[in-house]
Amino acid sequence: MLTSQVGVIFNQSKPDTHMAGSDKKLHILALEPFYGGSHRAFLDQLAGCSCHDFTIIGLPDQFWRWRTRHSAIYFARALQKPEYADKKFDLIFCTSMLNLPEFIGLAPARLRLLPTIVYFHENQLIYPVHDPKKRDQHTVLVNFKAALAADVVWFNSEYNRSTFINNLPEFFAGMPDYQPIPQIDIISRKSEIFPIGIKPPPVLARSNRSKIPHIIWAARWEHDKNPTDFFRALRLLKQHGIEFRLSVVGEQTKQVPNCFKRAHQEFEQEIENWGYLPAREDYLQALAAADIIVSTAIHEFFGISVLEAAAAGVCPLVPERLAYPEVFGLNKYPERKFFFYDGSVENLSARLIELCTEFKEKKFFESCPCSPRFIARTFLWKTAVSRFDQEFINISKNYYSHDHT
Repeated sequence: MLTSQVGVIFNQSKPDTHMAGSDKKLHILALEPFYGGSHRAFLDQLAGCSCHDFTIIGLPDQFWRWRTRHSAIYFARALQKPEYADKKFDLIFCTSMLNLPEFIGLAPARLRLLPTIVYFHENQLIYPVHDPKKRDQHTVLVNFKAALAADVVWFNSEYNRSTFINNLPEFFAGMPDYQPIPQIDIISRKSEIFPIGIKPPPVLARSNRSKIPHIIWAARWEHDKNPTDFFRALRLLKQHGIEFRLSVVGEQTKQVPNCFKRAHQEFEQEIENWGYLPAREDYLQALAAADIIVSTAIHEFFGISVLEAAAAGVCPLVPERLAYPEVFGLNKYPERKFFFYDGSVENLSARLIELCTEFKEKKFFESCPCSPRFIARTFLWKTAVSRFDQEFINISKNYYSHDHT
């Protein structure tokens, strides 16, 4: 069932033979206020790979601020429908966009004492805004209250967790009194890092590729992904006489930055793909067809498109900031510095010139100290899902061992 307002998108039943020992298959209720894009891909892939049953109720991925305000009310009402009356759930899994304590207060009584997990894809405390004084305080408080109410809090990266936890005191300093500072430590103690799993693009034969390097930029067409720096770097490539092919793909909003229109005209001869690719398979094919994937983000809590491309053997080139050093394991593997630039347009263009020249001279990746596929392999769902599944079991066991009734 799927309507324009709410849909039971994923309701699967899997045989118990997947489970080992005395562990039972769990029935997980997943609530996603913003069921689209990377949020949807994550949840669909987790549910598809997991040995547990998932019932996903999601709202369309639009009006995100309103989703934080009303999704708890809607989900609580949806779960009162007859089709859920006899359905048994073992735990609730939701994202930080859901006002969890509000949902618990409004939900049917049989759901109110279930163990809860809140997953943070992002946090609103450090989302780039033109004027920090005008930051939407309500969305930050929804994140905070969801984390405080949950039994367990999972972040997709340590960068995400630390920027949320460490910036809460400053945020609450703006409150006139009764700041909930002690509660920050409560959230910190029950938080863990659970990186997003990835489904890799197809691996295309490198021997059949064009002799001209193919550069891709794959991100939301918004200012926080910093497209301006990317296009500036490409202009420097053209000034140096470097040939390249270009794909610029990603989700678009109503207010697409003006730099995209200019760039579409400026790089018309180089363009292979341009715009949003609604079919995921087409998007994965575009990633896999590239040689170099570039990020210029000033706001990134994980970097899933870069890892998906790396899994297909595409060379990442990312700024040494945000979640990228952590996700690439730069502290543990200093040789992976090869995949970074210092964050400036000048250094990005210099690295691109270097890589494109090596590509033309058939030396591409010869100086690369490790394979992009090797970096990405630990994030593949076939590896990552086992930790999710086991922790679902551990949380459920801990809950029932305390004799909740």
